[in-house]
Amino acid sequence: MSFVTYQADGAIGTILLNRPEALNALNSKVLDELNAVLDQVDQNVIRCLILSGSGEKAFAAGADIGEMYHLNEEEGKAFSKKGNDLFRRIETFPLPVIAAVNGYALGGGCELAMACDIRIASENAVFGQPETGLGITPGFGGTQRLARLIPAGYAKQMIYTARNIKAEEALRIGLVNKVVPISDLMNEANKIASQIAANAPIAVRNAKADINEGLELAMDLAMTVEEKRFGACFNTNDQKEGMGAFLEKRKEKTFKNN
Repeated sequence: MSFVTYQADGAIGTILLNRPEALNALNSKVLDELNAVLDQVDQNVIRCLILSGSGEKAFAAGADIGEMYHLNEEEGKAFSKKGNDLFRRIETFPLPVIAAVNGYALGGGCELAMACDIRIASENAVFGQPETGLGITPGFGGTQRLARLIPAGYAKQMIYTARNIKAEEALRIGLVNKVVPISDLMNEANKIASQIAANAPIAVRNAKADINEGLELAMDLAMTVEEKRFGACFNTNDQKEGMGAFLEKRKEKTFKNN
């Protein structure tokens, strides 16, 4: 692949946007390759994914304006759907996905980070939805996810003003989970990924699905979603291993994803 790389290391997979000369801007080719990389992930082995951008300047500086400039209405709608379908796939991917955000995460880059489960930002990270300054709206989920992740008033201000925010402000309003020096970014992402990977993978995946589904439901219905997957866990060897280790007072646990 030209613009996206994938590397597996034990139970952790790392996806890297690799178009640094264009600040990892998201054109159709990048979106296609990112989708293809997800197809390559061995979900029997990998238990957590990390998504980042090559270089220190940008996670992803947005969708490719040069590609978008000549689109007509129907082509614009199709391009939005292409990005939305991919980002929704990331959001609902069975494995947890950690965004390690270095530098600019603007427009589509911010939307890509928001589609991930957890966002760790470097101190030089910059977030924003600059689309209204370009004569368009956010098109890869920005108008929807941003107002779900942070207070709606902050989301509206960011989108209406097209103002970028730095990492510390993103942390303060809840857009990111943690801010670290750029030299520590991937180590921190790997640390969290390792903590996730150490737990029962079926339980982690069920928890992700419960959270995603439950957020869209009334509380009574959401509880039934949780009850169903909670019960399903008792049909796994991992449940016997985890609880057995607790009862036997042993620290060592071997979760086999079954």
